[in-house]
Parts: sequence; structure tokens; C-alpha cells
Amino acid sequence: MALDRTSAKTNQATFARDLGLFDATMIGIGAMIGAGIFVLTGIAAGEAGPAAILAFALNGLVTLLTAFAYAELASAIPRAGGGYSFVRMAFPGATGFIAGWMLWFAYTVACSLYALGFAGYFWEFFIKYLPDITTPLLQVVGEHSAILIITILIGTMFVLLNVRGTEVTGKTENILTLSKIVILCIFIFFGIKQLSETTDYTFTNLMPFFPAGLGGVLVAMGLTFIAFEGYDLIATVAEEIKNPEKNIPRATFIALGITVLIYLLILFVSLTALRRGDEPTWQFLGRFKETAIVRAAEDFMPAIGVAIIVFGGLLSTMSALNATVMAASRVAFSMGRDLWLPKKISQIHLKRRTPHVAIFTTGVILLSMALTLPIEAVGSAASLIFLLTFALVNLSVIALRRKYPEIPRRYRVPLYPAIPVLGFILNVFLALYQFKFQPIAWYVTAGWIAFGLLLYYAVFEKRAAVLEAQVLLPGSYGPEADQEQSVIIALYNPDNVEQLLNLGYPVAKQRNIRLIAISVVEVPRQIPIHEGMRFAHHKESLLNKAKKYASESGFNLSTEVVIAHNASDGILAATERHRASLLLIGWKGFTNARDRIFGEVADRIIRFAPCDLMVVKIEQTGDMGKCLLPTAGGPNAILASDILNAIAKEMKMSVTAGYVLAEDGEDKTQEIEAGDQRMDETLMHLDQSVVKQKKLIRSQSIAGGIAKASREFDLVVIGAAKEPFFRKMLFGEISEKVARYSPTSVLVVKKYEGIVKSLLKKIMG
Repeated sequence: MALDRTSAKTNQATFARDLGLFDATMIGIGAMIGAGIFVLTGIAAGEAGPAAILAFALNGLVTLLTAFAYAELASAIPRAGGGYSFVRMAFPGATGFIAGWMLWFAYTVACSLYALGFAGYFWEFFIKYLPDITTPLLQVVGEHSAILIITILIGTMFVLLNVRGTEVTGKTENILTLSKIVILCIFIFFGIKQLSETTDYTFTNLMPFFPAGLGGVLVAMGLTFIAFEGYDLIATVAEEIKNPEKNIPRATFIALGITVLIYLLILFVSLTALRRGDEPTWQFLGRFKETAIVRAAEDFMPAIGVAIIVFGGLLSTMSALNATVMAASRVAFSMGRDLWLPKKISQIHLKRRTPHVAIFTTGVILLSMALTLPIEAVGSAASLIFLLTFALVNLSVIALRRKYPEIPRRYRVPLYPAIPVLGFILNVFLALYQFKFQPIAWYVTAGWIAFGLLLYYAVFEKRAAVLEAQVLLPGSYGPEADQEQSVIIALYNPDNVEQLLNLGYPVAKQRNIRLIAISVVEVPRQIPIHEGMRFAHHKESLLNKAKKYASESGFNLSTEVVIAHNASDGILAATERHRASLLLIGWKGFTNARDRIFGEVADRIIRFAPCDLMVVKIEQTGDMGKCLLPTAGGPNAILASDILNAIAKEMKMSVTAGYVLAEDGEDKTQEIEAGDQRMDETLMHLDQSVVKQKKLIRSQSIAGGIAKASREFDLVVIGAAKEPFFRKMLFGEISEKVARYSPTSVLVVKKYEGIVKSLLKKIMG
């Protein structure tokens, strides 16, 4: 089976799974322990006093609730894009688009903040330790220009590093993250050392614990929540993590646990180890705000300790920038793949296997933001966006459990649905409360959402609609082949290949059109559709068997593998692509679902097939020499006669027309005459070379009579009965009962109803 060169070239490049558990954990820790802990410690202490410890602990709890959701979804749906991919699956359409649109903005803003933060720490380090060189340099270029130059350099460096490859990026992240953890542990060590030497101040510095009341705690929570954002970056690179089902939940909780512990220890020693005399330590820290940790280090660390802390700030901003560039580009890549951004953004470098276009695009935007926008205002909006996105992710857990229960979930949220509901409520509460002290965040966020919705409805909604079927047709047919009509046979069970070909070939021969056998590779919904290319070879033996039988029987057969998230979508897409005149599918003869008639796949195909349809239940594998053709008139009965005419001639089959009479003891002379006439009319559609007979069937029910009479035959061919539009029946009550309960093979035929009726059915569900 040849693959189309264009399709293969487009879909072969995929991400390399280079990240192990340790690498994934370092990405989460590196993103969370950024400049935030250095900058926000003093701010939180100034707003809440010693209760800032409680604010950080509560933020950790709120974060943990959402981390449960990320762990379940990312391990079950390991797709690039993280929270965006989950919301998109749970809430397709505008909500899914806006989730990605907001996340890309928030991650890119965070990148800009980290790049600017690095530049600030960079010059602070050199001003403090090399003032003779640094001061004249800053006087020449200016302080603002100097910060922008370093911002451009560090931003460009990490963009290029991300382009080089995930493995290189991961190793760099490991080194940076481990280095800053060591530095922060040194800070904690000296703080605890001072506490152990003078314990008198420990509890004094913690009193009063709530100087600003509970309101101060809530304000501190809103201001510092962004410091807990970062574990979700593990989910955004899920397609690059080895064994994602196990490693993503483990990495998420390990990263969160280590980060929260370090945060609480840093805050505790900063509040308790300082000796400020009459001034409460929380007021001292609040006064210095962004540089509070440096001031604390000056109090209880050796002289070199301050340099170490400043250097730690450099490492923190670098690792956070590295991880966030990776995350932002993966969201952009995923949206490009879904056609909700320009498709070029979804390109993967064939050699380095990185989304290089998405990385460069994100890099240009983050540097533009850093150089032009009031970053404090958009930074507060980024924090709000993360809260809103986390709320949607919690809802996505519930929606996807109900929508796609078949997705295997190696890890499940405990105490479901209480935890995701509580996570949603708390994230929304913090987001709403943020308006009280940072209304600008809501204004910026609302403006960004409005702009995104305008783009979505004007441009991306129509473009992305083509992907809704999620079907990949990597066959050998070009556009010219699709100008011809065809008979499509959907193959699934190897035992039924010969019988299906025997039924399909005569019709293709009679109509003088192509015969194509397809087989669908079903890709789990949580896996990107293009990854199904890796499983296409699983269908080769099935299609090879069909080609071998066709060759031995002396007729031409084309074959094709279709890759789809849903088998029915794949079959319907193939029938449209190859301009099918008729579609033949097999049916196992029963379904376990009470609300389905023939099964999920068959039911959908029966409703929406854009051509004539044959559904066959095969009960025996031998020759089909005798056929029963029940008749009641109508277009489907005529089609059944025409199709059977082709099959009977090719297979040397005798055909018996059947008519059912009610068994109630009344005089049936007129009805017998009418039935005899109906059978004659039906048999007139058959060729003279076909052996024809008639059979009156007496029974209390039509379906029961046909099913009982079918025991004498090898095949029953029946046309679908017309039913009222709003009835659930697909083929009509009689046809469906015969198909289900007849002990022999049954072929049900349904004529294509036309475009208008098909559209009405889709609209009415």
C-alpha cells in the first residue's frame, strides 16, 4: 500500500520523546521557582504580615486541587498544549479557542517578565560587585536601554536554545534548576542556623499573625498565585515525555511538593530569622518588596551570601524563561495544528523535531512585549488568565469523564467530582477577588479575549472546521482518481473479508465503477491524529488478504488505510473522498448498548452515509446458493432487487421472493392475490438467467415470519422500510428485527435519501 508523498511528508515529523521523569520534574520546578519567590516574598509579607505563610500554604492547596486535574488529563491525553488541549476537547469551539488564546498570551507575558527580571538582576549584580566598570557603561547607554539590551540578548539565547532540541533544552533546564535549588537551600540553611542560635525572636516575629486580617491573606494569595504557576508546563510538553501515563502525574506532584516546601521555608526563615529591633520583620520585608530576600540575606548570611542570592535570582529567571518559552511555543504549535492559528506555526523541524516556527513566533512576540508594553499591567493580567484557565481545566475533567469515558485513565482524580468542583470554585473566587485590588488585570484580560473572539469568528472558525472529523486519509489516490465513482467496502473482521468482497464486487461490476476496500485505524482521542501513521501497518495483513482474494478471483481491487479518532468518521470521510456510489459494511449481529440499534459506528454510518448502503450480518462462511427476498414495495425494495440481481448472477444464486400473510384464520384470497402480484413485480427486476421462486409466509408478525422462513436459506436480502422522520428506527422496525433475529446471513439495503434529507437528519441529531 503506497502512501501519498505529500501526506507522508507532512505528517511524518513528530516530537521526540526525550524527557524522562527527572527532566519533566525539573521543568515544573524551574518554571515555578522563578523570579516570583525573590520578588513576591516581601510583597506578600507587606500585605498579610506573618500570615503570608498561610497565604502561600493556601495557594499551594488551591494549586494542588488543580494539579490533580492536570495529572489525570495530561497522562490520559498527552498532547502538546496542556490546558488548551484539554479545554479544546471538552469544550470545542469558541471556548476551546479562547483557552489557547489566553494561555499563549499568559505564557508569553511570563516570558517577557522573566527576560526583564533577568536583565534587572544582571545589572544589579554588576553594579554591586563591579561598580567601576558598570556605572560608566550605564551612564553612556542609559539604565533603561541597558535593561532592554540584556532582555533582547537573553530572550534570543533561550529561543535559539529551544529551537536546537528538547533534549538540549531539558538538560539546560536541569542544570539551572538544580543550581538554584542549591542556592535557595543555602539561604534556608543560614536562616535556620540563626534561628537555632537565638530562639527568642522566633515567635515574637510571628506576632501578631494577622495584622491585616483575613483580607490581607486573600490579597496576598491573589498577588502571589502566579508563583505557583508552572507545574502545568509539564502538561504542555506531554508529547515529549517518555511514558507519559506514569511520568506526568509523578512529575506534577513531585515538582509541586518540592516547590511549596521551599516557598514555605524561605518565607518562614525570612520572617523569623531577621533581627530588626523594634520594627516588625514583616514590615521590614514589605518595605523592601522586590529586594526583601536580598536584605534578609545581608542580615544572616556571610558577605558572599548576598552575591549567591543575587546569582540565584539570575538562575531562577533563566530557568523560568527557558521552561516558559518551551510551554508558550507548544501552545502556539497545538493551536496551529488545530488551524486556530496559521498552519505554518504547527511545522516541526524534520531534523531537530522541535516546533521551530512556533518558537520563533513566540520569541518575536515576547521580545516585542518586553520592549513596548507596560509589562506590570499585562503581568497582572497573566496571573488572572492562569486562574481562569485553571478553572476551565477543572471543569474539563468532569466534561471529559462524561464525554469520553472510553479514554484509558491510568491516574484518576481522587474524591471525584468533589475535588475538581472545589478547584473550579476556588480559582474563580481568587480571579473575582483580584478585581478588588487589580482591576487593570480584568480590563486587559477582557480586551484580549474580545480581540481573540473577533479573530475566531472572522478567520479561524471556518478554517478549523475542516479538522472536526479528525480523519487522516494517507492513501495513494490523487485528486484525478476521485472524479470516478466507487463501491466502498469497509473491512474489519479478517474472517468476513471474502464474503464482503463477494457481495461488493458484483455491484461494482454491474455499475462499472471502482471497487475499493478500506480499513480504519482508530487512534485514541487523546492522541494527535497524525500519530496514527505509526499504526497503519497493523491493517496491512487484512488488506493484503483482500487483495490476494481479489487477484485469485480475477477482479481489480484497490485498498486504503484510513486513520481516524472514530471509525464512523473515517468510513464516512472515505466515502466522500472516493465519491462512493454504494457503501458496504459488516455488522456483528447485536449491540450491548440499550440506546443503540446496530452499535455506535454502524448507527452513525446508517444515518449519514452519502450514498446507497448495504449492511450485512454474516452467519456462515460457505457458499450462498439460496436467497430469500421479502418484498413490500418502495424504493428500498427496488434497490434491493437491483443489487441482488447483480449478486445472484455472479454467484449463481437462486432467489425466492417472499410475502408475509397474517395468520388469523380470515379469508385471505384477495391478500394472497395482492402478495402474488407484488412478488411477480419484484422478480421482474431480476435477470432471466436467475432461478426465481415465490413463497407465501404465514405468521402473526411480519418480522417473525421472515426470520423463521430464513432458516431454509443462506441469505436474506431486505430493503429498509420507510419510517416517520422522528422515529428512532434507522432501517424500519421490520428490517431491524429481521437483521437481529434471523439465524442466517442478512443483507439490509438502504437507498441514499439525498442531500436535503441527510442535512435535516444531521440537524435533528
